[in-house]
Amino acid sequence: MPAIDKLFTQMLEADGSDLHLKEGQVPKIRLNGEIEELVGHPKLTHQLMSTLLSGICPADVWKKYGKMGDVDFAYSMGGESRFRANYYRHFDGFGAIFRIIPVKILTLEQLGTPDVFKRFAELKSGLVLVTGPTGSGKSTTLAGIIDYINKNYARKIVTIEEPVEFVHVSRQCIITHREVGPDTKSFTSGLRGALKADADVILVGEMRDPETIELALTAVEMGILVFGTLHTNSAPKTVDRIIDVFPAKKKPAIRAILANALQGVVSQQLLRSKDGTRRYAAHEILLATQALGAVIRQGETVKLASFMQVNRGIGMQTMDDCLWDMVKAEKISMEEAHRKASDKDRFVDSNDDF
Repeated sequence: MPAIDKLFTQMLEADGSDLHLKEGQVPKIRLNGEIEELVGHPKLTHQLMSTLLSGICPADVWKKYGKMGDVDFAYSMGGESRFRANYYRHFDGFGAIFRIIPVKILTLEQLGTPDVFKRFAELKSGLVLVTGPTGSGKSTTLAGIIDYINKNYARKIVTIEEPVEFVHVSRQCIITHREVGPDTKSFTSGLRGALKADADVILVGEMRDPETIELALTAVEMGILVFGTLHTNSAPKTVDRIIDVFPAKKKPAIRAILANALQGVVSQQLLRSKDGTRRYAAHEILLATQALGAVIRQGETVKLASFMQVNRGIGMQTMDDCLWDMVKAEKISMEEAHRKASDKDRFVDSNDDF
């Protein structure tokens, strides 16, 4: 058994979500959003870090880490657990972060997501983006949507990830997982391959460069349903990010394509519960309408916040409205909502009734 498995086991027993190893410090875990030390461990020396990290790293990846100082891969601890690993180098030496990837894929019902998420799964084509900071549960949400499609529709699904996180067993669907590095050179090359693979649904782990975004939009124009992620924290910023990666002369054409392609944006955050025992997902939701297409074409994303507010009846919501509802339901504290809100003044604690 690799030496590091003892640390993973201790993290799992504590119900942590992430293991942080940094040369010169004691091991730490993230528990319900907070960083805590693992009890009973000394500071990590260079030799110990080398032993722990190389013990589970494929030889070619370890060699790449030595050259590049940054690698990502997935590690399975038997059949019990999977982890997304990020190795990095820093001023004091080696470092690594491991995030638990649940072996069991949670359904949309188990995740408690809004009903509108099932509408995304029912789409025949279009672009759906799930956004948020690292660790906000984007992959978990997308896994729930893919799981719903897999159980209810007969489709060909291709996922392109770095690394592959949730592994789906084909049920009604044919599901092909492709990992950037071992299976395909890049997200772009993986997307090109998926366009030739008779895919009905494509999941793109990250849409971070113009070529990948343009290929994703091309896939939508071909009648494919594309899911992707971005590290943006609101729906308006997501639309802006998509447009802004392109040079000025291409922006009008991309706006026109995106106006027709975009079917939804979900911006997600994880918040600590009021009693500190768990975390809840908060969602900002933007859905496609004819009016949305006009807003995107005209570059008036500043209107999107009010657009989501007036369309709550069809499933849209701003992040601040979602946070307010969670405070009223006593899921989260006013302080936690204030920390994550855009309009901070709305979440100043008071004794007033809701």
